[in-house]
Amino acid sequence: MSNVSDVKFIAGKYVAVINGKTVKRTQLKHMEYVIKKAKEHATDGVAVESRFTINQRFGFLSDMVCMLAKGDQASVVVTGPGGLGKSHTVSAALVKSGFKDLSTLDDYEVGAVVPANAFIVVKGYSTPKGLYRTLYENRNSVIVFDDCDSVLKDPVSLNLLKAALDSYSRRIISWRADIKDEDLPTVFEFKGRVVFISNLSGTSLDQAIISRSMAVDLNMTAEQKIERMRHLLNEKDFMPEYDTVCKNDAMNLIDKLADKVKELSLRTLIQVTKIRKSNPNGKWSELAEYTICG
Repeated sequence: MSNVSDVKFIAGKYVAVINGKTVKRTQLKHMEYVIKKAKEHATDGVAVESRFTINQRFGFLSDMVCMLAKGDQASVVVTGPGGLGKSHTVSAALVKSGFKDLSTLDDYEVGAVVPANAFIVVKGYSTPKGLYRTLYENRNSVIVFDDCDSVLKDPVSLNLLKAALDSYSRRIISWRADIKDEDLPTVFEFKGRVVFISNLSGTSLDQAIISRSMAVDLNMTAEQKIERMRHLLNEKDFMPEYDTVCKNDAMNLIDKLADKVKELSLRTLIQVTKIRKSNPNGKWSELAEYTICG
């Protein structure tokens, strides 16, 4: 919840303390706007109360993606903080289901028909027309939009996605504007499936997309982040080049400093593990604390 003190007029400026920070504005309407935005974002990233543990919820995500791979579900939406294994879980579930990642194009000839048991990962920014092309070129396979929030915010892109994820037996997508690309049709049938991975809060996403999808919210408390990190620490494919002692020492330090750490994520654990290995003497913890806490 956002913590906002009473607004006071001091020395010609409106002053309030918002989430522990003193904010000053010369006009009241500007202060009211800042307070409004603080309250709007107060629920973003708040962990959802659930009787299921965070590791169980990650297990549910894996199950959902396996359903999608089988064709039993058109789309899955996963939201939550970055750096705690969402992308890895999705990719691992698809590979486990017999799908091949063609994102790097290492084993894929440009222009060839993308096989049905393939998936690509789309990261970064996409225009609506770029999205239309992506949907067309992968109309029979799986598309993973990873931290590509532009497609979830643009109204034209949202309409394309709604058509792609519709519940009708045939999902027809059309682009009635001038395409100018002879290789793109103005209408096509989409038989593929889509996974959305976003660091945004599920409440901030378009509800038409959420209602068409299976959704899992992986927002976590600090304690749940620690629990998740300890779980991943024991997986054999997590930093296999580092011994267990280094990784556990790093994790224990992060747990001890959890209230001060700037970012509780696997990136932090990786960073501290590297410091632990490179500085085996007693001063490694001081360097690590300075690095992750400032």
